[in-house]
Amino acid sequence: MRHPDQDAHTELDPGSAALELQDDLDGDTVREECGVFGIYGHPEAAAITALGLHALQHRGQEAAGIVSYDGSRFHSERRLGLVGDTFSRREVIDRLPGTMAVGHVRYATTGATILRNVQPLFAELNAGGLAVAHNGNLSNGLTLRRELVRSGAMMQSTSDTEVILHLVARSRRSRFIERYIDALREIEGAYALVSLTNKKLVGARDPRGIRPLVLGDLDGCPILTSETCALDIIGARFVRDIEPGEVIVFDENGQDIHKPFPPMAPRPCIFEYIYFSRPDSIVHGRSVYEVRKAFGAQLARESHVPVDVVVPVPDSGVPAAVGYSQHSGVPFELGIIRNHYVGRTFIQPTQAIRESGVRMKHSANRAAIEGKRIILIDDSLVRGTTSKKIVRMMRDAGAKEVHFRLASPPILYPDYYGIDLPDRGGLLAATHSLEEMRELIGADSLAFLSIDGMYRAMGEPGRDPANPKFADHCFTGVYPTHLTDQTQIEPQPRQLSLLAEAS
Repeated sequence: MRHPDQDAHTELDPGSAALELQDDLDGDTVREECGVFGIYGHPEAAAITALGLHALQHRGQEAAGIVSYDGSRFHSERRLGLVGDTFSRREVIDRLPGTMAVGHVRYATTGATILRNVQPLFAELNAGGLAVAHNGNLSNGLTLRRELVRSGAMMQSTSDTEVILHLVARSRRSRFIERYIDALREIEGAYALVSLTNKKLVGARDPRGIRPLVLGDLDGCPILTSETCALDIIGARFVRDIEPGEVIVFDENGQDIHKPFPPMAPRPCIFEYIYFSRPDSIVHGRSVYEVRKAFGAQLARESHVPVDVVVPVPDSGVPAAVGYSQHSGVPFELGIIRNHYVGRTFIQPTQAIRESGVRMKHSANRAAIEGKRIILIDDSLVRGTTSKKIVRMMRDAGAKEVHFRLASPPILYPDYYGIDLPDRGGLLAATHSLEEMRELIGADSLAFLSIDGMYRAMGEPGRDPANPKFADHCFTGVYPTHLTDQTQIEPQPRQLSLLAEAS
């Protein structure tokens, strides 16, 4: 097999390799999105970008990449695996010289996990090089891709991000930023983009603000990134959120702002608060940790039953369990211990070993739960397979009663904006009643946070159906943008095929 270092560095575009990464247990989780980072004018641009990507690792663990520009050429390092597997080494950073850089951590929402899909994607255009890092998913990406291929475009990846490069290249405008905005006008869906040319760092956010993007400052150098936690790790100052529909440009002349879209009511993704963002991040002025605690407190108001201890499903359920415990007065206990050192690629050669996977990741803390009535708190429920195994683990460890509570409403609809959820047939709540779900996972009782309760925990009076404040389509089926790919008569595959490459 090719060594992971081999052919991974290039001055234009990295080589390709294929590698399959195993899914989480039964795919029973809300999958991460992606994280982006960019910095302009710093002598250690690549090293700062690598640190920022470390802080964003929770947003994608399948691949990472950085593209830098040194004043005369672009340099690219794109690798499968975690940020620390590659970008913690000085020799790798030294291969990324320059004062401008963009980086990306990836979870594959569109396109297989092969090296040529790893971002930032790079293309040499008429006006020079362009590297693009994208968090989100285009809801017309497949349709645009098909149109581009029919008109003669040659695609090198299966990522919808490549469509953006082709649209920029196709524009007949004279100035780069006009060509870039031309491309944005053709795409729909969710995007937070950080792009790099030989002169500019460019950030863009979709008109509904579905995906987050923030502006920071490090010693006078502007930074664009997905979350404030990436600013904290490098000691940068948070400046503001990039506004929905805003395009911001940094170059030698300073800052330039464009607002090419008519104003629209923002609809940021509610899952940033439920799952995606790190608890220590501030998203749209709200502390993620405090919001998750508020979800737990609201859950206690809505569906509390007499129990002895509150137990979080780690790590995602911890803040909500703290809030539940504080509101209900029931003691908080770590009844489940998570093993943080079980990698995603652990060899599971047989189904029997795969079935035991939940015990590799989670172990019961018998001293905290034996003989007690417990209430388990988790952030969400997708297929229910892991929940079922955790309930069984609690009973095997001696729990007298096991009640399950979810700090979000039932997930009833798929997502097309960068969250890798199954179609409706694979969503437990879309195919089973509450009682059927309770029986399937084996709990004594089961309850979800209500939709209005979720909004109240966010400081709203409830959900206004005429003007919902968040992208909550996974719970309501009300999507904030057109879904062109889903409405085409011509069938649109969720996963494009591409020539498999020998490794």
